[in-house]
Amino acid sequence: MSASDRTGTGTGTGTGTGVGVGVGVAVASRLRRALFWTHRWLGIAGCLLFVMWFASGLVMMYVGYPSLTSEERLQGLSPLATQAVRVTAQEVIARGPEALRFQPPRRVVLEMMADGPAADAPLHARPVWRIVDAKGLPHAYWTDDGRRVGPVSAVQAQGIARLFSGAANARVVESLDRDQWTVPQGLNPLRPLYRVELQDAAATELYVSAVTGEVVRDTTRRERIWNWLGSVPHWLYFTPLRADPPLWRTVVIWISGACIVAAVSGMVLGILRVRLRTRYRGNRRSPYQGWMRWHHIAGLLGGVFLTTWVVSGWLSMDPNGWFQRAASNEAALRRWQGTPHWDLPLPLSPPLPDARALSLRSFNGRLQLEWRDAAGQQRVTDAETGQPVQVSRDELLAAAHRYQPEAAAVELEQLQAEDAYWYGHHAQRQLPVWRLKFQDDAGTWLHVDPASAQVLGVSNAQSRLRRWLFNAPHSLDFPWLIQNRPGWDAVMGLLSALGLVMSVSGVVVGVRRLVHAGARRRPRGS
Repeated sequence: MSASDRTGTGTGTGTGTGVGVGVGVAVASRLRRALFWTHRWLGIAGCLLFVMWFASGLVMMYVGYPSLTSEERLQGLSPLATQAVRVTAQEVIARGPEALRFQPPRRVVLEMMADGPAADAPLHARPVWRIVDAKGLPHAYWTDDGRRVGPVSAVQAQGIARLFSGAANARVVESLDRDQWTVPQGLNPLRPLYRVELQDAAATELYVSAVTGEVVRDTTRRERIWNWLGSVPHWLYFTPLRADPPLWRTVVIWISGACIVAAVSGMVLGILRVRLRTRYRGNRRSPYQGWMRWHHIAGLLGGVFLTTWVVSGWLSMDPNGWFQRAASNEAALRRWQGTPHWDLPLPLSPPLPDARALSLRSFNGRLQLEWRDAAGQQRVTDAETGQPVQVSRDELLAAAHRYQPEAAAVELEQLQAEDAYWYGHHAQRQLPVWRLKFQDDAGTWLHVDPASAQVLGVSNAQSRLRRWLFNAPHSLDFPWLIQNRPGWDAVMGLLSALGLVMSVSGVVVGVRRLVHAGARRRPRGS
């Protein structure tokens, strides 16, 4: 090879390397500018949302969305007048619509309900069968004559609310399909609803179903005020939007998705702008001052939490159907229970002195009576013998084989304390419970009540993965933390405060930038 060849080759290689480096620098510069631009403009809107989410999340730690709890419902019901029951659940089911006759109902409950024909008539309660059919539709029948309850008038709803609450001045103020506190889709079969004001010191309002006469929700002034600062903005739970579930879900997914981009781009830029060895002028690790410096430092300290928090919130909406909850397998549950019958012997003798509700259950084809009093105390008796139900380990394993004949039950253990998959965040879960694990492709687990062998919960591998991808990073539902309050409160409060510093400073910086940009575009002399 000649000298000229060697020289040419060397020159060509050097030029190619220089061009490659130059292109790489240019690409990196453009990517960084794009990253700055994306974070700047998404961040202006995103920080407003983050301020709202962090502030409302702090409220939601202590004030939940209004609901009628099981304890509140039992306390509002009158003591069961079992001697007035003359028509059994089996009889009303046999006379009822096809949805009741041809498929076993999901729920059969005996309760008391007011039956006042006029607003000023003396209130008295009658026992009523409340039945939810296999399709989830509610039915109600009087137990003394078997007549169907409903549609319920406004006068009747007022009497129901008065007897339930003990408030003599309760009055119906409107009939509605839904409002801000009744938007959840679970109330759809019970609509329309009557809103009843109790006119008490707490400004309590009850909602009574016009279909069955059930009291389905209660709210107080305190709950309503705090929820406008808590769950309503946090979940974007505004009535016109939430009334259309697909639209609401789409809006939440896209808004939280844009906030993910804002958070991730900010975290990357924050890392790129920090100096650990060679510092900026004034011996600073951050190049910024004032509000921008607060934004930079808070973003560095809380960026991982912010990113995992908004990503987990996005995942909670189950984008693309990735993390669907374990569906209830009605056919498998019917096999677990055995062939049910609802023809209980009369008269009934409650084992509790202040029984408020009786639920009919079935296991191994035998009818069980689950009694509850006003304090929530439970007694489960055999319908034929009247003796407490006792379920053996062998009976549970036999029921497991019926539940999934093609999959073996590989583990049956009794939990005496909450763990990572059976726990309550703001209320304790029922304990003890049996946990039954199956060797199937879905990784099915059942949690079973030892007193009645009723299935309390169904989970699979996908729903348990969702627990770690959503609950753990979003609500910090780590067993070692939520079981040691107020430690959980302190950690959540600290991280939320850090998020507020970052997002509030971002709002200030964003507003200043918008004002500055507007001033530059304004014509001189205007």
